[in-house]
Amino acid sequence: MLKIDIVADIVCPWCFIGKRRLETAIAMVRQAHPDFCYETRWRPFFLNPDTPPEGEPYLPFLEQKFGGRAPVEALFERVREAGRAYGIAFEFEKIRLRANTLQAHRLIYWAQMQGNADALLERLFVAQFQRGEAVGDLTSLAKIAAECGYAAEDVAAYLSAIEDTDEVLEDERRIRAMGIRMVPTFILEGDQIIVGAEDPGVLAAAIRQRLAAQE
Repeated sequence: MLKIDIVADIVCPWCFIGKRRLETAIAMVRQAHPDFCYETRWRPFFLNPDTPPEGEPYLPFLEQKFGGRAPVEALFERVREAGRAYGIAFEFEKIRLRANTLQAHRLIYWAQMQGNADALLERLFVAQFQRGEAVGDLTSLAKIAAECGYAAEDVAAYLSAIEDTDEVLEDERRIRAMGIRMVPTFILEGDQIIVGAEDPGVLAAAIRQRLAAQE
């Protein structure tokens, strides 16, 4: 069982692409190792830690950050092109708010205490980049979780409290203490770090190397 930590933020489009590239890499590995088993753990990262709890307008923030509408549109197109190869149709025009993702990371933390959360992450990325849903809103998060099979009442009760907030914040501090400043970042078996939404071939080669070392 290979342990794969994925450091990500759901408002990072490259993290969505990175998830799909990892899935492609795993499929490549299984061509030679059909019994390959792995376990994912999603680790928190705050891409924009200064985001207000209620969020703020998305496009104006990007235009200020990158120097105008034209650079932002060019950035969007580069991401769209990268996503197309992995079946992702980014719809940035639907995003209204730059979301604060603390509550989403708490939801992920809670879900992982119950088992694998890959399906929840997929749905959160779809919410952010394809449906324009408010991923910082507690009601939206509870609805998204319910669609993934979690009890909406349980999720709503959990998110309305402050449970595990300190644990999520501390884990994000641990990630930064490791020197990680870019997402996605993949960590194999706790020590092999692969930074960025790497090509599936690179990820597959790293996985094969770890498998060989375990034999």
